[in-house]
Parts: sequence; structure tokens; C-alpha cells
Amino acid sequence: MNIFEALRTSHDTQRSLADHLIKTQGDSKERDTLFKELKRELAAHAAAEERFFYVPLIAHDMTQEPSRHGIAEHHQMDKLVETLEETDFSSPAWLAAAKELHHKIHHHLKDEEQGVFQLAGKVLTEAEKLSLAKGYEGEFVSQRTKD
Repeated sequence: MNIFEALRTSHDTQRSLADHLIKTQGDSKERDTLFKELKRELAAHAAAEERFFYVPLIAHDMTQEPSRHGIAEHHQMDKLVETLEETDFSSPAWLAAAKELHHKIHHHLKDEEQGVFQLAGKVLTEAEKLSLAKGYEGEFVSQRTKD
């Protein structure tokens, strides 16, 4: 598995969780469970992706700016997660923030998959793509199991 395949696996999970989250209602067990799962997925993915995808790409002129943009979007998503944590689950403001997070996730993943991946494919060697995938997966699992 290369780095793009490894990232796409988490991307698919993020999309699914975000899609389901905005369909939940009120202060429900389902909303709580999905939110916690999405929060854990986003945090683990961002930590591992920044270290094993974006940081190596910053070294290349072609991928420096898109990498910095991707990291900035991770921070925007972190802020939205914080807002959701501080807002009552039954509040209309919670659903509004969840929909904003949903939009940001879908936008970010589309940018990566349709833009950054193509540029990264030009600057990374095949060996780097495989090595980064191993590093990413190890870090992702480590982050995912943190409490």
C-alpha cells in the first residue's frame, strides 16, 4: 500500500462519519458516539498525515504551498471540533457547526485527492510512497488508540 491508498482509507471513514453525523438529531447517544468517533479519526489522521505526508512535501517547491494550506485546514477543522465540544448537542448552533465541519472535511479531502495527490505523485519516489505509508499507518494507529 502506498501513501495515497493509506490516506484514502481514512478519508473514506471521515466522509462516512461526517455524513452520518449531520443526520443525527438532538442530544442523542448516536450523535455522541458518531461525534467522538469522528473527532478521534480526524485527530489521528491529521497528526499522522502532517508528519508523514505534508512535512516531506514541504521540502519540495511544487508541493510546499498546498502542504501548508492542508495543515491550515486541519487547524480550521480542529477549531470546529472545539466549537462542537463546547456547544450543547441539542442546540441548533451545534448542527450548524457540524454542517460547517462536514463541508470543510469534504472540501479538504477533495483538494487533497484531486490536487495534492497528483503533485505529490510527481515529487515522491515509489520507495518514498511506500515508506511514508508505513510511517503514516504506524502513527495513525498509535494516535487512534490514545486516550
